[in-house]
Amino acid sequence: MIPRYTRPEMGHVWSDENKFGKWLEVEVAATETLAENGRVPNEAAAAIRSRAKVDVARIQELEARVKHDVIAFTMAVGESIGDPAAARWLHYGMTSNDVVDTAQALQIREASKLIERNLVLFGEALDLRAHEFRHTPQIGRTHGVHAEPITFGLKIANWFAENQRNIARFREAAGQMAVGKISGAVGNASHLGPETEERICKRLGLKVAPVSSQVIQRDRHAHYLSTLALIAATLEKIALEIRHLQRTEVREAEEPFGEEQRGSSAMPHKRNPVTCEQICGLARLVRSNMLAAYENIGLWHERDISHSSVERIILPDSTILVDYMLEKMSGVLFKMRVFPERMLRNLESTHGLVFSGQLLQDLVEKGMPRDDAYKAVQENAMAAWESESGFRDCVAADARITKHLDAKALAHSFDLQRQLRYVDAIFDRVFGAHPAGEKTMTGWVGKH
Repeated sequence: MIPRYTRPEMGHVWSDENKFGKWLEVEVAATETLAENGRVPNEAAAAIRSRAKVDVARIQELEARVKHDVIAFTMAVGESIGDPAAARWLHYGMTSNDVVDTAQALQIREASKLIERNLVLFGEALDLRAHEFRHTPQIGRTHGVHAEPITFGLKIANWFAENQRNIARFREAAGQMAVGKISGAVGNASHLGPETEERICKRLGLKVAPVSSQVIQRDRHAHYLSTLALIAATLEKIALEIRHLQRTEVREAEEPFGEEQRGSSAMPHKRNPVTCEQICGLARLVRSNMLAAYENIGLWHERDISHSSVERIILPDSTILVDYMLEKMSGVLFKMRVFPERMLRNLESTHGLVFSGQLLQDLVEKGMPRDDAYKAVQENAMAAWESESGFRDCVAADARITKHLDAKALAHSFDLQRQLRYVDAIFDRVFGAHPAGEKTMTGWVGKH
């Protein structure tokens, strides 16, 4: 991934230095385990532990000659050990993918810790802002058209709940990736045995793949990439909503705009939702990488290398992008400007039409046949829509409606707070009940 989208910690995870370091970690764990079993001399294992070093430049120099990265790696590390009698036990009983796949699990574990941390931080941003705007009225829209009232906090609570599901999904997918294999060239463990394989993996803090070919089966990787794609899709969904809310005609919310930031080379007034647009674009890349991961599942017999070149791109790029996107969207959420007055003005801009559903329900409850009630409400709604007049005034002058609803009942039908009376109950379902306090951007007010 290009440096523009690569944060330092995640970039280090996928660096050649760290990759080869993880390969060496697997080699050392294998040698020390075999020494404990009496299959490798203890002094050789000790020499490999103390002297073996990774020299990226030397590995690359050798790879250019031998055209095999693992062989180049073992040659370079063997040189660093210095003692041929000890170095000959490096990579003993192992095949390339015993090292590569097991080390890749260690890299993915590191990457997953960073992503999970960012998912939790993003959830905190959603949590705080949802509570901040829990009772801020906003018009809910379906098909892009005004529907019925919600609150802005309720919208964000929906995002929070989805992020919580993403956290659970991601933890499960990352757990499935935390497996190693030291089962040899076709997965029959004939050189070292299943018990040794388990001990080596345990030494590395990994579970052992119960069965493998020369490679760990790629359904695990496809599942992991699918989960990253879901996270990216959630971020895109939120970014797309903020983009809509930032439109000039709507202007209910706005992504942060720096003091020295400029929106257009030609139009100084522009404040464009560029970060949210960037998130929407990058989500497409993560989704496309998911497709490549699915294509990697089917390999020839016990292994070919058609998946290898693909994974050199999609695993680093997808984790790097999701890490970047989460950090960017957390910044947008924490600093997002919100305009409650504009939200209320937009809600009221259709002069009460958004209460038509409640009016219909109240008429049915009072005994009016549903189809008759629907026709009466719709006729008045269309007349008010076309004339931009008050919907409540229209229905108050319709004898078909006032026959069932008096002035007090009509006022109840057009009561905004009635529409929003269950917001707290929904919040309790999402966040848990907090009767003695309320969350704000600076933390809890009252008891937690």
